[in-house]
Amino acid sequence: MSSYDLIVIGSGPGGYECAIRAAQLGLQTAVVEKWPTFGGTCLNVGCIPSKALLHASETYEEAGHKFGQMGIKVGTPSVDLPTLLKYKQQNVDANTKGVDFLFKKNKIETFRGVGRIVASGQVEVKDDGGKTQYLEAKAIVIATGSDVARLNGIDIDEKRIVSSTGALDFPAVPQRLVVVGAGVIGMELGSVWRRLGAQVTVVEFLDHILPGIDGEVARQFQRLQEKQGIAFRLSSKVTAIDTSGKTLKIKVEPAAGGAATMLEADIVLVAIGRVPYTDGLGLEAAGVQKDNRGRVLIDEHFRTNVAGIYAIGDVVAGPMLAHKAEDEGIAVAEIIAGKAGHVNYDVIPNVVYTSPEIASVGKTEEELKAAGVAYQVGKFPFTANARARTNLATDGFVKILADAKTDRVLGVHILGPDAEALIAEAAIAMEFGASSEDIARTCHAHPTLSEAVKEAALAVAKRAINM
Repeated sequence: MSSYDLIVIGSGPGGYECAIRAAQLGLQTAVVEKWPTFGGTCLNVGCIPSKALLHASETYEEAGHKFGQMGIKVGTPSVDLPTLLKYKQQNVDANTKGVDFLFKKNKIETFRGVGRIVASGQVEVKDDGGKTQYLEAKAIVIATGSDVARLNGIDIDEKRIVSSTGALDFPAVPQRLVVVGAGVIGMELGSVWRRLGAQVTVVEFLDHILPGIDGEVARQFQRLQEKQGIAFRLSSKVTAIDTSGKTLKIKVEPAAGGAATMLEADIVLVAIGRVPYTDGLGLEAAGVQKDNRGRVLIDEHFRTNVAGIYAIGDVVAGPMLAHKAEDEGIAVAEIIAGKAGHVNYDVIPNVVYTSPEIASVGKTEEELKAAGVAYQVGKFPFTANARARTNLATDGFVKILADAKTDRVLGVHILGPDAEALIAEAAIAMEFGASSEDIARTCHAHPTLSEAVKEAALAVAKRAINM
């Protein structure tokens, strides 16, 4: 039986960064992965392929609508979908092969197959051919990620009724696409196919889109998406899908009850969230406790109730974000190696990669009000930012929430161009306990989009310059 200091089950962002950091710290490390390629959902059928499609579809729309305004003549663009999907897959392959290279570089042993915890310190690995081998380790980290959530009574066939995985590989642009769920995944993939030519309708159970996002940001974002052509059916639920005909017939009822209406579509994308992936891991037999949502219970050091077994990422509580899992993976590796690993959960940025983008970090206004925290607001619109105007990207704004007494930044919310990059400044500022005045007094290059962050900080004290 092969023996290691650490065995990581799962090679997604949390798992592979955990393994690499452990190897850097001198731990003899092994990774168990059931998929043919490394990288988990994120690299294979999540973050990376979806961002490739988002970038390609946004460029396509710019060519058709913005190039002419800048005097660039390219004619009417068209979509070569097979080539677009090939471009997407090339990005996936490059990233998954990169993880393979990093494992080899750091002398991490890898095992292909389904991992199951037999007991504390022992893992069974069964490959596709049914061959079984056993590994032992001083520590085991569960990093198996999450799976798509499903609607009761509706089967996902990844052809006509698809999850986020099937929505990455349509053989043709659907004429009509119904997206069930107005969360991040639904909005991102819905926007991709809308740009490429589909008529998109989003059905959401709640009375608002993007749960967890600052309310003002979500409301303005919805208006922008409606302007772009996406239709919304809020406070509604899909109760049945008739697949017998050439087109799908979707039964939609009010969330509060009432008369049903019907929608027709070529494809339905079910994007109602994700659930922890713990099936077949042997957690029950090993005695590892889970909560009522199926998440592995851990303490502040990522330890389960069973000695030597740890868990990180989507299988534990917290936002299901790749970078949250990455930070946890590094932290738990450092803890296992006897160091002081730590994750600051108050400063975990969140990004919605639509057009315009949404990025946020810290508390929303709704959360601060619920907690009874007195705060001040500073906002600055991209319409007043010189670089945004030159880029023809003036939709949205930056909003900074600061403590009314101390001026410490409590939350930053950005709807607009390059929000994914701009939020990093806010995260760093909050990590160091910055006040809005600290950001306001920091010199920002001109002309840049980042000046909108500075102006929002100035606006907290009612002294914005350019509005």
